[in-house]
Amino acid sequence: MNKAEILEIKKQFTPDRCTIDRICGCYVDHEKNKVAVSKTAFMSIPEEEMFKYLDIFQHTLTGTIGKNLISLEFPLDQEQPGGTQEFLMTLRESKLEDDELISECYDKIIANYVNPENYYIVLVHAVYDIPGVSSDGLEMEDASEHVYDFVLCSICPVKLSKAALGYNEQKNVIEDRFRDWIVDGPVKGFLFPAFIERDTDIHNMLYFSKKPDDIQPEFIEAMFGGRAPLSAPDQKDTFDTIVSDTIGNDGGDYEVMKNIHENLNQMMEDHKEDPEPLELGKEDVKKLLSDSGVAPEKMEKFDENYAKCAGDEDYPLLATNIANTTKFDIETPDVVIKVKPDRADLVETRIIDGRQCLIIKVDDHIEVNGINVRTLLNE
Repeated sequence: MNKAEILEIKKQFTPDRCTIDRICGCYVDHEKNKVAVSKTAFMSIPEEEMFKYLDIFQHTLTGTIGKNLISLEFPLDQEQPGGTQEFLMTLRESKLEDDELISECYDKIIANYVNPENYYIVLVHAVYDIPGVSSDGLEMEDASEHVYDFVLCSICPVKLSKAALGYNEQKNVIEDRFRDWIVDGPVKGFLFPAFIERDTDIHNMLYFSKKPDDIQPEFIEAMFGGRAPLSAPDQKDTFDTIVSDTIGNDGGDYEVMKNIHENLNQMMEDHKEDPEPLELGKEDVKKLLSDSGVAPEKMEKFDENYAKCAGDEDYPLLATNIANTTKFDIETPDVVIKVKPDRADLVETRIIDGRQCLIIKVDDHIEVNGINVRTLLNE
C-alpha cells in the first residue's frame, strides 16, 4: 500500500465517515491471561469513548512506509486451505460475530506477541463503499462500484497512571490521587486485506509497528506466515555491511563514500513523486556502488558479499531506510565533522606535507562554541 491508499482508509476513522459496524476487545494481563473480553456494535458506544477508539485506529495507520507500516504478501502456501490467509478471510467474512473465531484470533496473538506488561487487543470490522474518482481527482459518491470489507487490529499497552497528588472536591483537600489503568496508543496492529489501487487485495496486508526496530519477526511469521522482512534499522545495517565488505578491510576512498551518499540521495529526489517508495534490489545496489567509483577489482566480490549479508533471496532495501537524508558525518578518533547532507561537496581530501587532510570550504562566517570568529584568509 502506498501513502495515498493508506491515507484514504485512515480518513474513514473519523466521526463523519466512520463505517465500523462491530468492535471487539480483549484485555490481557502480564501473565497472558484474558482478564476481560467485549463485543458490541460500534455505533452503540458513548460518543466520547468512540472518539478515543477512532484515535487509536488512526494511529494504527500512522508512520513511515517501510519503517512503521510494512506491506506483507502472503506466501503461496499460506493461501492454501488451513493457511494464515484463510483464517483472516474467515475472520473478516464472519464480520466479527463468531465468538470462537474471535477467541482463536486472541489466542494466536497472545501466544506469539512478546510483551511482559498488560495490553489491550482491539478488533474492528468495517465496510467502506469506495467512491469513484473523476479525472481531476474529485470523489464521486454516487459512482461507487466496489466495497472494501476489512478488519483492523490494534494492540495497545495498558499502563498504571503515574502517582500524583490531586484535589478532592468533596473533601476540599489535596490528597493522593487514585491510580488506574490507562489504555495507551497502539504499538502493533494489522489491516487485512490490503487496499491497493483503490480496491481489495486479499493477497496482501499491512502491518504496523510503532518502533521500527521492534517489528517482532516471530510474531509476523506466526500470525501471517512467510519470512518477516528486515526491520528498517536492520536494512541500514545490512546495506552498510555490504558496502564495507565490498570496499574491503583497507577502507574506502572518501570520494567514493561521498559519491554513494550523494547518488543515493539523488535517486530518492528523482523518485520523490512516485506513489510507491523507492526500493533497491541486488542489481540496483551493485550499480550504485559501481557508479559511485568502487574499483572494479573490489566489485568482483560484490555478489558474494551481498549473499552473505542479505541472503540468497533478493529482498529489496527501501531507499528511505538505507539513506541518510538528515546528516553527513565524518569522524576521526579526535574530530567529528557534521555537514548538511546536501553540502557534502564542501569537504574534500588533500595531501598536505605528506599527510592526508580534510579541507573544509568556508565563507567569512565561522562560529566557535557559538561565538563568531573571523578567518585569517587574508592575513
